[in-house]
Amino acid sequence: MPPVDVKSFRGEKVKGFRSFILRGNVVDLAVGIVIGAAFTAVVNGFVSAFLTPLVGLATGATGDMSHKTFTVGAIKFPYGAFVNAAISFLLLAGALYFLVVLPINKLHERLAPHQDVQAPKRDCPECLSPVPAQARRCASCTVSLPAAPAQAGETTQRAG
Repeated sequence: MPPVDVKSFRGEKVKGFRSFILRGNVVDLAVGIVIGAAFTAVVNGFVSAFLTPLVGLATGATGDMSHKTFTVGAIKFPYGAFVNAAISFLLLAGALYFLVVLPINKLHERLAPHQDVQAPKRDCPECLSPVPAQARRCASCTVSLPAAPAQAGETTQRAG
């Protein structure tokens, strides 16, 4: 068995790992996760400090609603914690949608507008399904189609 060059083996592995880590999408994903966690902490703090007490005041409870419970038998149900989590989720989802998703979608539309250009179509004489005007065979029934009349400004020469 030939000897293995440990330095070159380690060097190849390190180079591969480095190229994997430095790919744009891996770094972007890591940054997104860290920012998302920080943003979640800010939203949770805002909800527990301001919104949950306001909901508690609006519903007749005094102060922080996140500690409210009801008891059935000997079991306590902390519905206040659920209300707090639901408000946090809705606020976080709304903020992400309006502050991240909508602006990115608008940027994509501006940079690469989607233009859905439909090729002219004609009906297949055999099965009556629509086929592109320049098609020589129907995709549905595979019948040979007559040559399409040339439209103004079109050349009908084919290379080959």
